[in-house]
Amino acid sequence: MWPLYAAGFTTAFGAHGIAASLGGDAVISLLVLGGLLALYDGAEVLLKPVFGTLADRIGARPVLLGGLGAFAVASALYVLADSPGWLWAARLGQGAAASAFSPSASALVARLNPAAKHGRAFGSYGFHKSIGYTLGPLLGGVLVWTGGLRLLFAVLAVLGVVVAVWAGLAVPAVPPLPKARQTVLDLARRLADPVFLAPTAGLAAATAALSVGVGFLPVSGRAAGLGAVATGAAVSLLAATAALVQPRAGRALDDGRLTTRTGLAAGLSVTAVGLACAMLPGLIGILVGAVLIGAGTGLITPLGFAALAASTPAERLGQTMGAAELGRELGDAGGPLLVAAVASLATLTYGYGALAFLIGLGAVVALVRRRAASVVPEPESGR
Repeated sequence: MWPLYAAGFTTAFGAHGIAASLGGDAVISLLVLGGLLALYDGAEVLLKPVFGTLADRIGARPVLLGGLGAFAVASALYVLADSPGWLWAARLGQGAAASAFSPSASALVARLNPAAKHGRAFGSYGFHKSIGYTLGPLLGGVLVWTGGLRLLFAVLAVLGVVVAVWAGLAVPAVPPLPKARQTVLDLARRLADPVFLAPTAGLAAATAALSVGVGFLPVSGRAAGLGAVATGAAVSLLAATAALVQPRAGRALDDGRLTTRTGLAAGLSVTAVGLACAMLPGLIGILVGAVLIGAGTGLITPLGFAALAASTPAERLGQTMGAAELGRELGDAGGPLLVAAVASLATLTYGYGALAFLIGLGAVVALVRRRAASVVPEPESGR
């Protein structure tokens, strides 16, 4: 499992490490910066479902190894070229590669663990991704300060090679399973089923709140007259809380102390309250908001993925994980866009409030579904 955790760390570290360091000499305008940021996410939105389906067809392990290798090649491309124009190609290549190995790693986490341990497995996987999100901006900044963007890309190239070799040696071959023919209509029905939509919507909401917290809490801090250290600490607190909560939530799920419906509803509620706390002025509102957003998203993430794994036929896991990752990417982009749009019309406080309202509404819907289903046992054992 450790190479899969390392793959999760790689995609998170690569995404945030570079994104937080692109404002240097290689980027000459905010428009160019926005384009470089969107390029990585855009590749993931378009390609994750494609590579997830490919993992079901040829096996998740070769797609994982190919994606990690391609990530290393794309990173080395900028190291060798050292040109602003090649930065676009490298960033696009990294996003496409992450689209291959990220859903493949999720599918392998599900395939290589029994259903009774999916909570722990996805909790640990999410923990290592959160470490990548936490360390990415910090270590990326240190590397860029030391040797520029080329050094950061060089480290990512080496990281991709190391993890690919490690996975090639340690991850067992998991052959694709035979499956019945699926039409486009069958796929649409499966993705429209509440069994898929509910956890995916929860994952999208969690990612939206996480992105808003990372992107906008520093803005609130600066508006309140706080320094860079205080605002940076708030973001680190958010990511660290999410990392610590995920393994514990997964263990509670596996031990039967928590169900997916209850956990998702609680996670959405805590996240909404965290965003509401971010509306309060001053350091206390920012710190409390960061902790609650981190706790809520940390609760949702392993439970959402475990629920998807439990309700998906093993031969369709790659496709499901790819589609769920697409939902997360849409939340990653949609949350900040919503908050920014509302803030441009009113203030950032109202932006937090708008997202808090939507996520709180999702919590209400989850609670209603839980109550309606309370007379029927949940389909997944012990959850």
